[in-house]
Amino acid sequence: MDRLSEITFLLPDAPESRCFLDELRSLLAEVTYADFTGSAGTAGRVGDRLTLTPPQPAEARPVTIFELANVRAPEIALDTGHSIGVWGDVDTHEPRALPDQVEMADLTRRLAGHVQRVDHTGVNVPACATSPEQWRDLTSALASASTMYRYPTGEDWPFVLPSTSDELLGDIRDFVVGREPRFELVYDQWLTQTQWQFALWTDLTRAELEQMFPEPEGITFPELAEIFRVVPVLSPWPGLNIRFDLCYRIENGPSDWETGEWLVTEGGRIR
Repeated sequence: MDRLSEITFLLPDAPESRCFLDELRSLLAEVTYADFTGSAGTAGRVGDRLTLTPPQPAEARPVTIFELANVRAPEIALDTGHSIGVWGDVDTHEPRALPDQVEMADLTRRLAGHVQRVDHTGVNVPACATSPEQWRDLTSALASASTMYRYPTGEDWPFVLPSTSDELLGDIRDFVVGREPRFELVYDQWLTQTQWQFALWTDLTRAELEQMFPEPEGITFPELAEIFRVVPVLSPWPGLNIRFDLCYRIENGPSDWETGEWLVTEGGRIR
């Protein structure tokens, strides 16, 4: 059985990508399983490659990577041979700044020292640019090479949970904190551009995050308002939206979301 081992966010080798990656490195400075290395040919420059390796269980895969690459536009490369590109106004010379988008550097400055873990990364695929058949082909391919689970409340938001080779063949039965970052796919009926999403565990309360990112900089989704605050970030790449979901501090954990138990037992595996 093929195994999904790496999910790589490829960024065009350009100054704006270097800036984004440097800010991401700073934002995740307190995440113990984040590794920052320089790519060959960059004279030892740190920040050309950021790797997030699941701390639990041992040898769990996939790892998540952010890397500069020789690509025209950002894309997500899966080592199963599939990729998810950007759909939108990629030929526009300048990204359009909206008043409710926060600069990446500003996000990093405000959150310095408060990000502890990465719950998941993900991509929202616009339904207007992706047929139901294409969506099924993508999710089926990933499900055959990973431990992928349905979102329990019925939305088309499947999650890949890092797992061992034995769990890939069988199933996940050990519910531990650290089986992260997960990877979420969303078949989005509302967006007209691809969106990357990054969910981060913070040590801040809801009140603190609301004060740090007041409306319109920060918003909540009504059904998830008790879990995280959404902060749209200005993207340096036309055709790509970026948002950060900032999870509130959990007082009495771990929760069944943190351990993955809710997704596994209530959502069920997609095979």
